[in-house]
Amino acid sequence: MSTVNTVTEQLTRAGQVIEHDSFAIIDAEAGPHGYTESQWPIVRRMIHANADFDFNGLTAFHADAVEAGISAMLAGGAPVVADVEMICSGLSQPRLAHFGMKTHQFISDADVIATAQKEDTTRAVQAMRKAHRLGLLDKAIVGIGNAPTALIELVRLIREEGVRPALVVGMPVGFVSAAESKDLMAEVGDVPWIVIRGRKGGSTLVVATLHALLALAEARQKAMA
Repeated sequence: MSTVNTVTEQLTRAGQVIEHDSFAIIDAEAGPHGYTESQWPIVRRMIHANADFDFNGLTAFHADAVEAGISAMLAGGAPVVADVEMICSGLSQPRLAHFGMKTHQFISDADVIATAQKEDTTRAVQAMRKAHRLGLLDKAIVGIGNAPTALIELVRLIREEGVRPALVVGMPVGFVSAAESKDLMAEVGDVPWIVIRGRKGGSTLVVATLHALLALAEARQKAMA
């Protein structure tokens, strides 16, 4: 059985060469870091997605985060719950399908909008609550790249309602509550997380993180075969 990834690679040889050369350049220019062997491929892909070396340092991991993400993917069928459609659109559907995974987001649902207007909250808060009502958050991989209020609400659901995602990728970008929401997530001990400290972040970084985890999961799958 080949140990070379196929599902999570670029589809053409030329694309693979460009991506691998880019990773090699990042490895050479990143300098020293304190990430583990399993964490660095995630940070490297985040740098690759934005050409921003600040993520070497800003990215923080719960001790169990990488293993939790890989295990959830290998178990098959783990839902991916996102705060915005951009994450769902950016993820490779063939790569997700290999692990039986589907994406979910509710930010533009009519009932979410109506409830947010009625209760004077954000759509992102109501979208997380809807995902909880539908039973999608437990054992899910939750990706938040746009809305700090979604991450704040998720932390509340974890603490007050016992929600237990398999992994939270909390990377909302912005100026109002963005840094604070990620600091709040990083205080959670019993749910694994990956966050970007400070104001930087975005849906692109969530997608990059999940693609890196999918690649690590495929490599584990092939090693176990």
